[in-house]
Amino acid sequence: MANTKEFLEDAQGRLVPVSAIKPIDLKRHEAVTSIMADTFKERDRLIDFKKRIWLEVQDFLTASAKESGAKKFGGAKGNVTLTSFDGKFKVMVAVNDTIQFNEKLQVAKQLIDKCIASWSEGANENLRAIVDDAFNVGKSGLVSTSRVLGLRRLNIKDPTWKKAMDAITESMQVASSKTYMRFYERQSDGSYKQIPLDVANL
Repeated sequence: MANTKEFLEDAQGRLVPVSAIKPIDLKRHEAVTSIMADTFKERDRLIDFKKRIWLEVQDFLTASAKESGAKKFGGAKGNVTLTSFDGKFKVMVAVNDTIQFNEKLQVAKQLIDKCIASWSEGANENLRAIVDDAFNVGKSGLVSTSRVLGLRRLNIKDPTWKKAMDAITESMQVASSKTYMRFYERQSDGSYKQIPLDVANL
């Protein structure tokens, strides 16, 4: 398409006369901007699609719960898998939270250290290694969420340890959430193949 502007802004923010730009550079610019216009339209269409699917799933869960007299299925996050009656199609919706810890995590570490120091030696050296590993800051500058939360699964009755676990719980904050929607079609061999639509980041 012909460019009707007298000037185009270059990558450094300078206005360049169109007459001074090589025809191939203009064609490239027009091709890229045209492609990106279509890309943004497709992105917006997928955002709308994601919203509609989410609402449709929530409406179904509400209706299903009402019919059974139960509370709404899927929990507060709406994690659920729905399968068509003939088994040909499957829809999975899940919300994954990214957890980070605030300053109370250091309170928990101090309480845990106090526990280990007050207990007899021996096996507790192994526990100290587990604890130190859980609180070790990785390359990203963050502790391992799974390892810290794993400490809460240890069956330790000590009141100070319990306070430490409570401090870990209080230190947890949801940094971000992503809604995952996965769509599957059953194949002739009975397996399900995912239809590749990446809407998690929208």
